[in-house]
Amino acid sequence: MLPIPAVRTESLSQGYSDRRIIEGLDLCLESGVTGLLGPNGAGKTTLLRTLATITPPLAGSLEIFGKPIRNERDARRARRMIGYLPQDFGYYPAFSVKEFVRYCAWLREVPDKEAGAATLRALEAVGLADRARHRMKSLSGGMLRRAGIAAAIVGSPSLVLLDEPTVGLDPAQRLDFRELIRSLAREGAAIMLSTHLVEDVGAACGTVLVLKDGQIVSSGSPQDLAQRAEPTAPGDSALERGYMTVLGSREPAGETTC
Repeated sequence: MLPIPAVRTESLSQGYSDRRIIEGLDLCLESGVTGLLGPNGAGKTTLLRTLATITPPLAGSLEIFGKPIRNERDARRARRMIGYLPQDFGYYPAFSVKEFVRYCAWLREVPDKEAGAATLRALEAVGLADRARHRMKSLSGGMLRRAGIAAAIVGSPSLVLLDEPTVGLDPAQRLDFRELIRSLAREGAAIMLSTHLVEDVGAACGTVLVLKDGQIVSSGSPQDLAQRAEPTAPGDSALERGYMTVLGSREPAGETTC
């Protein structure tokens, strides 16, 4: 019996007011780390918000671990399995770091008897255990980002959606982050990482999706994307040149079916 995909969409459409940002998107996301690349305005954040069940689709279908998301009740049930880090996340400034992560565990309905230990594990995973009692308002930008990552992974969710998670992290912290998401993948989680940092995708992701104008224009391994590079394409690496080549190509998208 084949494993159930973490995410499946069929003919998914999403947008705001009269503007469609995503139109007719078919996507299948399995366990492992999937990188999501694309220029500003391509629809990456819109897609992640939709997969996180924050914004209901305008059309088409969305399944999380085989369960259709048709209403708010379905969405609430799915959120127990989803860790989501948006680009900008809210927090109570007077909360300690530990209180903030524990609160996010409560929102995901992590059982009380597990939430304390889960909170400490998440803080240790992002290197903030020594800052557990510090107020959120006292953290630097990079520390805030790490607190957000801890909130997304507390309780070991099966689906982790990360929108620009390494913004503000220094090179050593980015290396630690890559190892963290690889460890989550080894434990069986499905992770989607949206970023502008092509090198993070090449180092940490088994699959890369390139989104352009709300459509997936490339799907495959980082090596597959690098092999598509035109010699004259801009970029400092084969992967960057492959990415730029794809953005300028009119070729059909790669397969995203499970």
